Amino acid sequence: MTSPEDLVPAAAPPGDEVVIMRAEVPSPEFSRFLYASVGGDIHWTDRLGLTRAEWVAQLERPGVETWVAYDRGTPAGYVEFDPQPDGVVEIVYFGLLPDFRGRRIGGWLLTEGVRRAWDLASRWPDREPTRRVWLHTCSQDGPTAMANYERRGFKLFDTTTEQKPLTPTPGPWPGA
Repeated sequence: MTSPEDLVPAAAPPGDEVVIMRAEVPSPEFSRFLYASVGGDIHWTDRLGLTRAEWVAQLERPGVETWVAYDRGTPAGYVEFDPQPDGVVEIVYFGLLPDFRGRRIGGWLLTEGVRRAWDLASRWPDREPTRRVWLHTCSQDGPTAMANYERRGFKLFDTTTEQKPLTPTPGPWPGA
């Protein structure tokens, strides 16, 4: 996405029970909970071997933000940004916990996440304005992920094919 005008917003879920808030205090425990809970059944593994110190180092980088959707106080999903040079923001993680999928939360969470990526420099004065927001997905992501990205205005840039073995993940059960 190369302009905020590219965003095609999704409607908020019905009712007013779902809110989206920025997790302003970096917490490796909370971030790992979100990561393992959202990605456990779809085989997210790249961060599972990180130490607590490595989680802290990642989360405390200027411009890294985590926005969390809550349904009546319960975490339902999240979006995490990784700011890159030259005004580029990558959405590195986005998804919903299994019990919250299919409830019209994902489109709205992605909408709000993309909006926050575009206005990232307003919260980080040393950061140049965002000029591009991007993400990557794979066949292991949820079956509606790509369609959601495209409905929000993302355009396919590149496709690669590689094989990765499915490895067991610790969450959300057992051992989350």
